[in-house]
Amino acid sequence: MIYDYKVKTRDGGELDLATLKGKVLLIVNTATGCGFTPQYEGLEALYAKYHDQGLEILDFPCNQFGHQAPGTDDEIHSFCTAKYDTHFDQLAKIDVNGETEDPLYTFLKEAQPKEEVKGFKNKAAITMIKGLSKTYKKPSDIVWNFTKFIVDREGNVVGRFDPTFKPLDFENLIAKLIG
Repeated sequence: MIYDYKVKTRDGGELDLATLKGKVLLIVNTATGCGFTPQYEGLEALYAKYHDQGLEILDFPCNQFGHQAPGTDDEIHSFCTAKYDTHFDQLAKIDVNGETEDPLYTFLKEAQPKEEVKGFKNKAAITMIKGLSKTYKKPSDIVWNFTKFIVDREGNVVGRFDPTFKPLDFENLIAKLIG
């Protein structure tokens, strides 16, 4: 269960996910130098609209895809707050694939092994991205930055969206889960 995991915070502390029971979670691996980085705007829009109703965003910077998340955890946080006016916190930088992947991501990938990809253009983009990714080895692996997982209030992983999905593309699901 997702509530069995603890993750590192950017200040070196620990976040016990059990403290988030009853919340809707949007979990995303991010990068500050990626073509998908402008999705921070949509993430912040969802956070601003739904946070008071129970949405939490768990933002995990990841440097595994094209080394697009350089810098320290604090530098990444400063970039996001300055450029995108984010109010949700970034957690510590992690790996999401391979031998050093964070155990939370092992769990997420087992719970939702396939990403939802819609449309010919997006499928073509994901096929191209898979070719660029040096850590994409098996079908359940994370393809690239800005892969998103949605967890309902009971801790069930109910959605996985590829990087081409903008956060507002699945706002209806968030609204339904917030209920």
